[in-house]
Amino acid sequence: MTEYKNIGSLSGIKVIDLTRVLSGPFCTMLLADMGAEVIKIEPPKGDNVRNQGDMVDGYSSYFAQFNRNKKSVILDLYKESEKEILKSLISEADVVVENFKAGVFEKIGFDFETLKSINPRIISASVNGFGSKGEMRDKPAFDFIAQALSGFMSLNGTEEGGPMRAAMPISDLVAGLYCSFGIVCALYSRVQTGKGQKVESCLTSGLISMMAYLSSESFVTGKAPKKSGNNHPILAPYGIFQTSDGEVAVAPASDKFCNIFLECLDLTNLLENNLYKNNANRMKNRESLNEIINKKMKTKTSQYWIHILNEAGCPAAKIVSLPDALNSQLIRDNEMVINSNGPEGRNIKMTGFPVKLSETPAKLFRSPPLLGEHTEEILKRFK
Repeated sequence: MTEYKNIGSLSGIKVIDLTRVLSGPFCTMLLADMGAEVIKIEPPKGDNVRNQGDMVDGYSSYFAQFNRNKKSVILDLYKESEKEILKSLISEADVVVENFKAGVFEKIGFDFETLKSINPRIISASVNGFGSKGEMRDKPAFDFIAQALSGFMSLNGTEEGGPMRAAMPISDLVAGLYCSFGIVCALYSRVQTGKGQKVESCLTSGLISMMAYLSSESFVTGKAPKKSGNNHPILAPYGIFQTSDGEVAVAPASDKFCNIFLECLDLTNLLENNLYKNNANRMKNRESLNEIINKKMKTKTSQYWIHILNEAGCPAAKIVSLPDALNSQLIRDNEMVINSNGPEGRNIKMTGFPVKLSETPAKLFRSPPLLGEHTEEILKRFK
């Protein structure tokens, strides 16, 4: 593909990326999308995900999704000579990012004091499973484990079912997102102070921070919130309702929208019933309320109800599959599917850029790299 001129908001920032698999590569991809020069350091066999997921002509779409806009350099960090090359790269960099198990980067000779001696302005960022303190710091971590330990998994599904994981690796993605945010904060702080610093995010902390009103409820009651499935944990009616030809998601997020919802269904008389007169009572009697609403909505099609509810200002939508979502007009309007003419002319489809900047927008500056594609270019002055 043709490289765009890099005018991103992080243009001029150099990142040494020692991450692999998902949480770290997602973090550094976000920086790369915004214009940072990201040099991905890979072992001779490459990042593990180069051989995972759906393959296109031997090329991993999984790897491509999270490693676009980067350069790939092969270094064997078991060799002292190649560690010295890494030190040289760090001496010229702004940021170094790793997602080894906590303490591993230090054990191979790159503790923060050493990094500062190499480059006093360096920002050293780490994404790990359980943080760098405490009894869990050395334990192996994956998204599934973080979902289990954070309480996240216990809250999904219904009371009748067991724990349920999120379909996507949410703890990896949240931790990567937080780490990129922390890096940008540290870069701005360095402008003011001239000093680098350590940045850390971890999978479990990221999920805990996302618990919102569920953690607030638990703090107050000391109890685990009940699993509500597709219902809202603190509002009723709210959820998925049956129509004559399918299902509709409806989100009446306040008493105002509840009134609009019931008015559209010609069911405002329910508000005169003590069982349903306020949200607290509707929560207690949600099952019977949902039965009444489903009976009414089954008289018309999904398209009918979505139209009438949205026209009245009540959020409602069809539940679509992922392929349908990716091909929808909504996603096209927001340019959330992009194509890369990848290495050797391969066309790789991937999700786009969710943050829109008017003056320095994210762009696809370069295709996801082949293993070691930029080794000679980057290292020729060090060897």
